[in-house]
Amino acid sequence: MTSSNSSSTMSIFLRTVVLLYSISRILSTFASSFPDQSDILLEFKNEFKIQKPCEFLDPKTETWANNSNYCNWRGVTCDTKSGKVIGLDLSCSCLHGRLKPNSSLFRLHHLQSLNLAFNTFLNSTIPAKFNKLMGLERLNLSGSSFSGQVPTEIVQLTNLVSLDLSSSFFSDTPNTLSIEEPSFLSLLARNLRNLRELDMSYVNISSEIQNEFSNMWSLRSLFLTNCNLLGRFPSNIFLKPSLQLIKLDSNLNLRGQLPDFQGNESLQEISIDGTSFSGTIPDTIGNLKHLLSLRLARSDFSGRIPSSLGNLSHLSFLHLTSNYFIGEIPSSIGNLKQLTVFDVSGNELSGNFPSALLNLPQLRVIGLRYNQFSGSLPHNISQLSKLENLYVNGNSFVGPIPSSLFNISSLILIDLRNNQFTDLLAIEKFSSLPNLKYLSLGGKSYSVNVRPFDLNLFSPPLKHLSGLSLSGIPLSTTNITPDFTSHLTYLYLSGCNITEFPEFIRNNPNLVRLDLSNNKMKGQVPDWLWSLPELYAVDLSNNSLTGFNGSLKGIHHYENKISALDLSSNAFQGPLFYPSSSIGYLLASKNNFTGELSSSICGLTSPHIIDLSNNNFAGSIPRCLETLMTSLTDLNLRNNRLEGTLPPDIFVNATELTSLDLSHNLLEGQLPPSLINCSTLKVLNLESNKLNDTFPFRLSSLRKLQVLVLRSNNFHGKLHRSASDGAWSGFPQLKILDVSHNDFLGTLPSDYFLNWTGISSKTDDNNNSTEPDYVGSYGGYRYYASIVLMAKGVSMEMERILKIYAAVDFSGNQLHGHIPESIGLLKELRILNLSSNAFTGHVPSSLANLTVLESLDLSQNKLSGEIPPELGNLHSLGWINVSHNELVGSIPQGTQFQRQKCSSYEGNPGLVGSSLKDVCGSRNEPTLQQPESLQDEEEEEGWLSWMAAGIGFAPGVVFGITIGYIVASYQNEWFINIFGRTRTF
Repeated sequence: MTSSNSSSTMSIFLRTVVLLYSISRILSTFASSFPDQSDILLEFKNEFKIQKPCEFLDPKTETWANNSNYCNWRGVTCDTKSGKVIGLDLSCSCLHGRLKPNSSLFRLHHLQSLNLAFNTFLNSTIPAKFNKLMGLERLNLSGSSFSGQVPTEIVQLTNLVSLDLSSSFFSDTPNTLSIEEPSFLSLLARNLRNLRELDMSYVNISSEIQNEFSNMWSLRSLFLTNCNLLGRFPSNIFLKPSLQLIKLDSNLNLRGQLPDFQGNESLQEISIDGTSFSGTIPDTIGNLKHLLSLRLARSDFSGRIPSSLGNLSHLSFLHLTSNYFIGEIPSSIGNLKQLTVFDVSGNELSGNFPSALLNLPQLRVIGLRYNQFSGSLPHNISQLSKLENLYVNGNSFVGPIPSSLFNISSLILIDLRNNQFTDLLAIEKFSSLPNLKYLSLGGKSYSVNVRPFDLNLFSPPLKHLSGLSLSGIPLSTTNITPDFTSHLTYLYLSGCNITEFPEFIRNNPNLVRLDLSNNKMKGQVPDWLWSLPELYAVDLSNNSLTGFNGSLKGIHHYENKISALDLSSNAFQGPLFYPSSSIGYLLASKNNFTGELSSSICGLTSPHIIDLSNNNFAGSIPRCLETLMTSLTDLNLRNNRLEGTLPPDIFVNATELTSLDLSHNLLEGQLPPSLINCSTLKVLNLESNKLNDTFPFRLSSLRKLQVLVLRSNNFHGKLHRSASDGAWSGFPQLKILDVSHNDFLGTLPSDYFLNWTGISSKTDDNNNSTEPDYVGSYGGYRYYASIVLMAKGVSMEMERILKIYAAVDFSGNQLHGHIPESIGLLKELRILNLSSNAFTGHVPSSLANLTVLESLDLSQNKLSGEIPPELGNLHSLGWINVSHNELVGSIPQGTQFQRQKCSSYEGNPGLVGSSLKDVCGSRNEPTLQQPESLQDEEEEEGWLSWMAAGIGFAPGVVFGITIGYIVASYQNEWFINIFGRTRTF
């Protein structure tokens, strides 16, 4: 019995040993196959830091531990049979650091899916070793701060079905990726035949989309937003039977047209916003039965909106803004029962309010602004019971505001500006809208009943109102209930004929943005304004305010959030006031501020824009500016009484500076060498000082410099360098150069203008915009530099500098020798002034190449020979002066030459012929000299004819625009841009 039990126990023991041994062998075999899976993952984890703070994100690797099963780690997916790591999702995991080329990641050879999106791999390029992960089917590297070139090795991952290299527009650290290999897109289309999803948004591709993309039969989504795509987009890509989503937004140089859609059953979203696509919307658009969203905004589409859109029964989003559509809205739009957003703003549409919209029960947004709609708003508009935003501003709607509008309790925003509504009393009914947050009633509205407008009409107060714009409506601010404004965050009362500072604002603790510009306020700015706790931006420009009541006692010590302050165009006197040292945007031009500049601005901590022009500041340029330059983008101190020299190191830290205007002061000495540190400088204006230096050749290293004005100083020496002085390639981007009225001398070599590419080659700055483009900075708001140029013999003030404008002014110096033939290379030149020098030789025939030249002044030189007859073909040339030279022969036959005054040719005894008689009458030649009184009379006549001539001659668009902004003040636009009232569609 004992022996039997012992034998049985031994047998069990032996079996157990064998079993344990077998298990250990199996585990050993498994472990030997994947000895380092967990080690690799932990090693990869340790390559990065968890970035703090990490709010709203999910640092998955924090839960990884060495003593646990890695297949259960967050973000890790293993094959259920083999235990291989086949998926790794570390998106939004707060990883911070560099993804190294030899990262342990590339030893996970069995990965099929990898998602590293929305981490911070700063200073990392995408490693080429991704091609080691040949099993990858899904790769997502979006929004993770990668930079540099996308490696071509990516296209070796032939199993990919999804590739996302995009950057998020809202990311704090967006990608700066680019594709530099010209064949990359062709290789991608050729190799990744299984690809279903491709997102390369915000990757700088800078090339055309090849036709090979049409052969990617599996492609379902193609996102190429803001890729700087060029050329014509292949329209047959839209016809791919598998394609569901396509986004090509913000590619300004991408051309193309929509194809004829024949029975496509897959497309769900088409987004072409901010491109150069053109043509009409084809009638066959109605064949896209499953289309949910159609966005064709900010492009060049034209023609009528096709009625076939009414066949898109699933359409929820229709956005056709800022194109050239004409005609009426088709009634078939009323069939789109799922439509929530209808926006056709910024076109040339006409007719009455599209009544078909009243049949759309899901509609939440109606955008009709800036068209040519007329008639009245429908009396039964309350049928749109879910309507939240109503934009009808900028049309010609008339009549009363329909009372049913006040029954739509869901309304959040109403903008009725710039129409011809005639019912002022109806506005009190807005108080019945419980969710209304933004109301705008300015412009041409209420033109019939213009009695002073009383905010007490809103009774009970609109408790939810966050924005109120009453611009242009006569407004009475007396006896206004404080409760009415207690919840306002945005208050725009520009141009309301307000004469006293509105006291009711005092009790508004939530006010963020305040616009009281273009009124008739006088006296003092009350001290309580700066105590409003949430106030961020204040515009008091274009009033008659004279001071700050009590504010100077506690100067710069207010506890507030004010970051933007516009005090310009008032009557302020004494020292400059600003309520906070943290102000970033300070505009105080056109006042009578006085005192030392150092005491005025050195208290600021990190300003971006300072404009103190047209005041009476005195003293020297303070050294504190060297510190402020680290944040400054624009500095304008024009027309004050500043004196002394510029400190040599003042611009050492000015790497963000875009425009610098120190003109019309008393500055002297040399230009500081630290100017070459201003790597982003576009505009440098030093006109009318006492600066004494040679020409700043070193500034040619500023690759973005577009405007250089040295006019009326004591600059001297030559305007070119000899080979022994070192090569000088000119200014690559310069558009305007004014060195007139200095002491420059010497000759100009024949190739002097050879490398002036900014003027010699046509730019595309304004090709894709319906509005003019200006030189300026575009940070927190738009700020434009300004200059004064001599054109047509008179001073022309340009408060905004058109990017297409090009001018060269060498007048009033001591230059001699021949005018360089290379002047003919400057094909974009509009103003050329070489007068009052000592140039000799012939008028260059190459001037005939300047086909957009508008003003030519060669007077007061020693030019000889005939005026080249080819110049008669310059139809754009509106003003010519070749007087007081030694010219002979006939003047050219061109119409522009025949229209000039006789004084344009005087002082050239050798000019003869019938053409000259047509200009000067019966005299055989122009007079050598006029009496002084006659000269004055003609100068006055020139001034009077300037406005008409500026618009009249050939490229009148440029001068017309120029006159437009001479008349219209630019100073309120910064505030409008901050406050979200810009005209964007």
